[in-house]
Amino acid sequence: MTTVKTITGWIEEVAPLALQEDYDNAGLLIGSPDMVVNGVLITVDVTEPVIEEAYKNGCNLIISHHPLIFKGVKRLTGQNETQRCIIKAIKHNIAVYAAHTNMDNVLCGVNGKIAEKIGLKNLQILQPKKQTLLKLVTFVPVNHISSVQNALFEAGAGHIGNYDNCSYSSEGNGTFRANEKANPFVGEIDVTHTEAEIRLEVIMPGYLKEKIIRALLKAHPYEEPAYDIIPLDNAWSIVGAGIIGELPGGKDELEFLHQLKSIFQLDALKHTSLLNKTIRKVAICGGSGSEFLPEALAAGADVFISADFKYHQYFDAENKILIADIGHYESEQFTKDVFYEIITKNIPKFAVRISDVNTNPIKYL
Repeated sequence: MTTVKTITGWIEEVAPLALQEDYDNAGLLIGSPDMVVNGVLITVDVTEPVIEEAYKNGCNLIISHHPLIFKGVKRLTGQNETQRCIIKAIKHNIAVYAAHTNMDNVLCGVNGKIAEKIGLKNLQILQPKKQTLLKLVTFVPVNHISSVQNALFEAGAGHIGNYDNCSYSSEGNGTFRANEKANPFVGEIDVTHTEAEIRLEVIMPGYLKEKIIRALLKAHPYEEPAYDIIPLDNAWSIVGAGIIGELPGGKDELEFLHQLKSIFQLDALKHTSLLNKTIRKVAICGGSGSEFLPEALAAGADVFISADFKYHQYFDAENKILIADIGHYESEQFTKDVFYEIITKNIPKFAVRISDVNTNPIKYL
């Protein structure tokens, strides 16, 4: 039996909920994590037709990109679509889950899928997150360094960019004196002991702190191991907003825009004036990413693909970069493929379907 918790756990391995922005409301919004799942329906938005589609097809778990519930719901009287969707989901015993800005903030998420569709290479985060990393420093007896080190690595510590098992160690001596209540690993009660130790340093993401500390305490031979946790201002290169990558061989601007229109099946594509240069470096931010135009400029991008630019923001391109506003829904439509691939990779023959409902609220005449 496959439960809601199992399926959403696979998604959170790729895009941990701790990576969502403060304003967001990603996660399980309706239903029990222990409910057995008969089928999954994947969508960008949860609307009434999507709820009905799930019920009709025997799907009791809906996975969406945009959260159905953003703000507090004070009553359920069916006065708006959000309330009606909640009522219908509960009535039909359908769980609703969202992975929003946490899926935006990982390389293999929303923006990574856009980059794949366009054919970009050498991907990097456009604006890496800061103040999300910690340094763990601990002191380990010489003969136990490997076991403690491996335990920390397995718990998720020691990742720097494309490298793992990263640490630093230096030798020294630790001193301690055990009182009568202690059960010391080495040394005697009420006698100051000196032990040859190794100072071990590893970087860890803040959201894994508790898990990594538990691993340390379990693997460390001391009854009371000493450790320090130090906040870091380092940028986390694999987590953050947007992506920038290279377009192999380059492409003419107009040809590139026509390619975007075809790939994303656009009824309209808004863009700034052509600059008569070859597109080689591409910046992307699915959804409302206009605020990251300065980062795209600073990174030397030839084009910035995003959505929801306001009129005056187009002037900010200052003939230095081509802005391509492809639409909010249009830029995030392939997030459905990301969810589908995550689930079917873990359980290939499970009943997973992508919604046939186009939930884009914007129409073009």
